[in-house]
Amino acid sequence: MNSYYIKLNNNISIANIWIDGGTSLDNKDKKGLNLILSSLLTRGCNNYDNYQFSDLIDSYGAELNYEAYEDGISICLKSLNEYFEKLFPLLNLLIEEPNLYEKDFIYCQKESLNNVKKSKENPFNMTFNNLKKIIYLDHPYSYNCLGDEDSINNIRYYDILNEYKSLKKRNKYLLTNNSKYSFLDLINIKYSTYETNLIDMQSKLSSKNKNNYIEHYSNSKQTIMIIGSQTCPHNSKDSLSLKILESFLSYGMSSLLFKVFRENNGLTYDSGVLYPARKYNAPFLIYLLVSEENAALTLNLLLSIWNDLLSKGLTKKQLSLAKLKLNRSFLHNYRTCEDITFRKVRLIGLGMDPFYDEKVEDLLKDLTVEQILSVTRKYLASPCISISGRKKVCKNLRKIWKKRN
Repeated sequence: MNSYYIKLNNNISIANIWIDGGTSLDNKDKKGLNLILSSLLTRGCNNYDNYQFSDLIDSYGAELNYEAYEDGISICLKSLNEYFEKLFPLLNLLIEEPNLYEKDFIYCQKESLNNVKKSKENPFNMTFNNLKKIIYLDHPYSYNCLGDEDSINNIRYYDILNEYKSLKKRNKYLLTNNSKYSFLDLINIKYSTYETNLIDMQSKLSSKNKNNYIEHYSNSKQTIMIIGSQTCPHNSKDSLSLKILESFLSYGMSSLLFKVFRENNGLTYDSGVLYPARKYNAPFLIYLLVSEENAALTLNLLLSIWNDLLSKGLTKKQLSLAKLKLNRSFLHNYRTCEDITFRKVRLIGLGMDPFYDEKVEDLLKDLTVEQILSVTRKYLASPCISISGRKKVCKNLRKIWKKRN
């Protein structure tokens, strides 16, 4: 495991581990495998069973959290400084000597099934997962990180053991703010500016692809619409232009989405942009939640905004404000030691400069409206849309979409 130290003045000690390869490595018929494995990893190790392990963590008032993402697994240990030295060795044991008992596997499998069933109660999840299916087709990002009921039921105990053998060979990175360990100081690592050569797992959706609309019927009076495209990896030079678009569209009450849909027309319950950091082509999505009586007007306005982004782009004044808000957003995201260590170990896992965020202000200086327009046209020219609502509403929105596209 590659281990690093970062100086953060705090009485809280953090150790954040990033393990390359997450749910995108799951076999097609065993989606949810890596999520179950990550849950099992944190249920005891060496001489500690699940209850003993939990009691040990709790007795020091510490926290142990995990999460499985498309690109990797995150494990974070958090405690007061005076207890950290006693707890820190457990992290290595979780990776090298986890218990992985079959009885715990059965429990984690049931928990995953319950989470999948509960996620279906939220129509936004259904709308989002449907859009990923048509944006990414058979790409690993097209699947729900939680998996699905059939796939989870298809996972056997020996699948977990085999996947763990694979996990032990994956790249692992640890970042801590505790200075008692002789790890390499993060400031001494040499990195390229911000782009490495990653092989794209799938080319962008072809403009000739007609499967750009999908709908989900629900009895709710709320209509959900999500429009977007797959774009570029986080370490691409183009990602900064897309972050500017995200800032322009959705950051604060000066954002375009807020002014158009809430301030000027009072149409939406919620609106925003989803543009997550991904190792491969990330999705760039605009989402809106509206009442069914406002759905048609909202979609027409949304399509006008999308077309304006492609044809007109941003003005210099809009770009200046978007740059300012983007810079402030990085400060907002660095509120806790946990936030900081997770972000930086994630950047290390991508092969990027861990101090990339601190250098964004300089990188933004030379970014022009012409460059942003070029990137917008490159990735957002052939959007897809996913809609959830009553059948009659979806039928009307489908007509609007087909007419405008």
